[in-house]
Amino acid sequence: MSNDTNTPQRSVRVELDRGRGYDITIKPALLADAGGIVAGLIKGRRCLVVTDRNVGPKYGILLASSLQKAGFDGSAVELPPGEGTKNLKLAEFLYERCLDARLDRDSVLLALGGGVIGDLTGFVAATFYRGIDVVQLPTTLLAMVDAAIGGKTGVDHPKAKNAIGAFHQPRAVLADPLTLLTLPERELKAGLAEVIKYGVIEDAELFAYLEEHMPKLLAKDSAALAHAIEKSAAIKARIVSEDEFERAGGRRALLNFGHTFAHAIEAATNYQGYLHGEAVAIGMVLASELSVEMGLLSRADRDRIKALLEKAGLPTKLQPGDPDIDTLYAASFRDKKVTAGKLRFIVAEKIGAAKVVTDVAEELAKKVWATANCS
Repeated sequence: MSNDTNTPQRSVRVELDRGRGYDITIKPALLADAGGIVAGLIKGRRCLVVTDRNVGPKYGILLASSLQKAGFDGSAVELPPGEGTKNLKLAEFLYERCLDARLDRDSVLLALGGGVIGDLTGFVAATFYRGIDVVQLPTTLLAMVDAAIGGKTGVDHPKAKNAIGAFHQPRAVLADPLTLLTLPERELKAGLAEVIKYGVIEDAELFAYLEEHMPKLLAKDSAALAHAIEKSAAIKARIVSEDEFERAGGRRALLNFGHTFAHAIEAATNYQGYLHGEAVAIGMVLASELSVEMGLLSRADRDRIKALLEKAGLPTKLQPGDPDIDTLYAASFRDKKVTAGKLRFIVAEKIGAAKVVTDVAEELAKKVWATANCS
């Protein structure tokens, strides 16, 4: 991706009931304008920027300058990077920082970083003073297309990912694709897993686009990335607008394609070894295999899904030393998507269409898990 600020702005609207809603804005150099945009949305002028020690040194000064110009009085905190940051201990630390910054009900938290920072900051915003505003400023591809959108916030428990959380919609999502210039290649690939997911569950044309343009996406081509971000954000925005709280039988559950398997992998490996998108990639291969075993998905489409994940440089099997199948299967039942003691899986019917199933027998689930072995 070139350092091109002439790429046109793209906007996606999340429409919610009771006249609520917010915009997802995608534009290079958007961080420099963030202060003015936030000032137009927020009553107060006190804020706390939450970031991590990788992102803060790169973009913290730019954001701080923008906020200062807009009249904000605030401070920033840099947390350790990585999934281990999403815990109640660091949430409590952020509550203390909110109090030290003298935030009130009209103040705002700004999440500058990837999905971990967005989830944790959103959770603190949802619970501090019973809820204050949060603006998401995603700096990873995964956060831009998924984690920053939809209002799911939370922290991990040692036994289950995102076990503690709340729905708390942001006031805005401001995505600056120039931040992807400094994104490590591994994290870019992890974000592409979520983009591929959208193609599988909702948009066959997007899936075909990814098959054709994957080399450009991996090279951080600005036009290709902007297209992928906009299409992915639009799919998630539409689904969230229809089903804000993931009600029973609602369409939002489709966003979890591959995630029942992925969350079990993450929990069983103590959130070490796999990035979220990498676990999701393996999970999507398993969900595709389950779909074939249930007679829903053609083997040809299963092979296309796996091939595209491999083309994106993502893992499609477990690694030597990973937990055994019984451990992974048991970890599945600590996932939030367990309903009445039954695992809930998202399965694909074809590329571009998916549905929820809850009647998967233990024998079948373990058979599918077994296909993830590295041998």
